[in-house]
Amino acid sequence: MTKLFNPMQIKDITLKNRIVMSPMCMYSCMEEDGKVTAFHLTHYTSRAVGQAGLIMTEATAVQPEGRISANDLGIWSDEHIEGLSKLNENIHAYGAKSAIQLAHAGRKAQLEGSIYAPSPLAFNDKLNTPVEMTKRDIRQTVEAFKQAAVRAEKSGFDILELHGAHGYLINQFLSPLANKRTDEYGGNRENRYRLLQEIIDDVQSVWDGPLFVRLSTNEYHEDGNSLDDILYFTNQLKLKGIDLIDCSSGGVVPVSVSAYPGYQIKRCETIRQTSEIATGAVGLITTGLQAEEILQNDRADLVFIGRSLLRNPYWAKAAADELQAELNAPVQYERGWR
Repeated sequence: MTKLFNPMQIKDITLKNRIVMSPMCMYSCMEEDGKVTAFHLTHYTSRAVGQAGLIMTEATAVQPEGRISANDLGIWSDEHIEGLSKLNENIHAYGAKSAIQLAHAGRKAQLEGSIYAPSPLAFNDKLNTPVEMTKRDIRQTVEAFKQAAVRAEKSGFDILELHGAHGYLINQFLSPLANKRTDEYGGNRENRYRLLQEIIDDVQSVWDGPLFVRLSTNEYHEDGNSLDDILYFTNQLKLKGIDLIDCSSGGVVPVSVSAYPGYQIKRCETIRQTSEIATGAVGLITTGLQAEEILQNDRADLVFIGRSLLRNPYWAKAAADELQAELNAPVQYERGWR
């Protein structure tokens, strides 16, 4: 029996298969208000119709200044709950579970006005220099993640993911490449981990469902976090009760990465084995055979599918055909499914 189409239990949530729609920014809030649009309803619902087991929204900003762009989804206000609730209603109607990626862009925000980061270092010569966050700023941001978790529960999400990768705010605090602070939030890796620890503590005080963390498991820079540092973070996350590490890479500083099918999976496998925590594999996973190999060899517990699901909302059906596996069709599509 194929493992890709086996259910997976995470706390009280059962995923019907191991296929996750990876979070991918859509930049489609045309009113710049962070609210769900007709596009989002079509985009995410179609992948639920296509039988992905878990649909995860794009990076969703916990503060307006934490958006990557002015067109990002937001969850910093109760006004966002109505649209997100409708989105969840649509996703759940087709048997998929839903997740939201809670995020703050930090120094990678491309917005008018001030942007914020652990240290006043611009990401590159095209982006603005951020304001160094005070302890009050840090406390407000931690509280924003907590309130976002409250709104996520009210909106009907099954799973939360904290975005600690790709050079955004949490990743900036974790990495010595972006964090040059000399207080208790900077310096050694214990201090650099402190912001993420505080966010997890506050989120878990209001949320008892499954909680994932996405990490950049390789920073592709000799002065960045080493594998030993990454394993320190993942061991701490295991102790905090995090349910799964979503293993991505890069984005902290501008670097050229040689990407190839499965290029991030080795570290995903290492984290799974060393920290004894569930992992999600992501990065140029394009075929059912490739996904099945990852799962059958215990290299990961879930596969996060990105660009392939942009190309084909029915990627799960294509993978099932490739693996000669059974996959139930939405009743409306049964005539064309066989």
